[in-house]
Amino acid sequence: MYDFSHGAGSSQSPAAGTGPTPRRRHSVHRLAHNEAVNDLDSLLALLTDEGRALLDEVRDTDPERELAVATRLRRTHPVELVSAALGQARLRQRAVAKFGAEDAGRMFFTPDGVEQSTRASVAAYRAGRFAALGVTSVADLCCGIGGDAIALARAGIRVLAVDRDPATAAAARANADALGLGDLVEVREADVTEVDTDGYDAVFVDPARRGGRGRIFDPEAYSPPLSWAVRAARAASRAAALKVAPGIPHEAVPEDAGAEWISDGGDVKEAVLWFGTGAAPGAVRATLLPGPRTLPGTGLPDPEVRTPGRYLYEPDGAVIRAHLVAEVAGQVGGGLLDATIAYVTADELLPTPYATAYEITDRMPFNVKKLRALLRERGVGTLTVKKRGSAVGPEELRGKVRPQGPHAATVFLTRVAGAPTMLIGHPAR
Repeated sequence: MYDFSHGAGSSQSPAAGTGPTPRRRHSVHRLAHNEAVNDLDSLLALLTDEGRALLDEVRDTDPERELAVATRLRRTHPVELVSAALGQARLRQRAVAKFGAEDAGRMFFTPDGVEQSTRASVAAYRAGRFAALGVTSVADLCCGIGGDAIALARAGIRVLAVDRDPATAAAARANADALGLGDLVEVREADVTEVDTDGYDAVFVDPARRGGRGRIFDPEAYSPPLSWAVRAARAASRAAALKVAPGIPHEAVPEDAGAEWISDGGDVKEAVLWFGTGAAPGAVRATLLPGPRTLPGTGLPDPEVRTPGRYLYEPDGAVIRAHLVAEVAGQVGGGLLDATIAYVTADELLPTPYATAYEITDRMPFNVKKLRALLRERGVGTLTVKKRGSAVGPEELRGKVRPQGPHAATVFLTRVAGAPTMLIGHPAR
């Protein structure tokens, strides 16, 4: 099993003498988050004519001016409505990264909805897979604020979107209407375990994977549990997909399901268990967005460990999670630096979309003093630090070597055949 630890950074700390960091005012923070839309009454108030007009008025409010704006607006509008509008404006700003400015500016969010909803690009890709399978209707169970339902409807698929939380279901309904998809999306407030999905081609389940103490790693502790979601998937007439955490153990994947790990812009977003796709049971794939570019598993054995070559390939996180490093090594004619580290080394530069290539110029045993001397000799001031299999963090190393100069370099803190090693280089051209 590969070591998944990693780290990266690219710039020096601010120069000394710039003065202490100013203390932040916390009143605005409390206003934006503690009073954000989190209950049904607040959301329904925002859906009124007065609420919508207020949302338009506060749309571009600078967070630094939020308290002054709230004070002014509370003279002519109910206090609760002003707080809800400002909170919603902040949520919309946060949601831009997932939904884009146009959609986020029209949608309605809860704090959990912004945090846990599927990124629009990922949802659109999954909806496209459903459409390619001939699916015309989907029961979207645990729909949240409706991100996946929106993508499915835009793919021309009729959707039953179900969530048991009243405010969340109301947000999903408001979002379908706001984006002109209300005719294709029926939102139902209900317990998903009690919903009859017989009239739908496919089932999509996105169980809650967070609890009061943070992320839930045990699939049977999901809400609903993975075992229930698998039964619902197997009962679907045509196809099904279950969204799970990307760290799900491979042994937890049902034998009759295919597993797909998805990254977007290099960040691993989720894993999906697919049923009824026509692929062989147990099929594994990694998909990289934008693209999409999909790397299927071919059952290759683990690559051999070899001495470092001129190039180092850093596989995409989805490739690593899918255990497809061997497929990348096969593409570039490479091997592993260490049997437990997901770095591939090769003698030739053979570009692949599934890994980032670096040209290695120096190799040395782990030694901070020697690294500092080398970086000073090369005039390296911008240092990117990546690590796998090392206890030393990027910021800790940068603090010790104190890079200075006009040039840039990348250092890999890793192991070579078990020995702590530093590899220095730069992105391959």
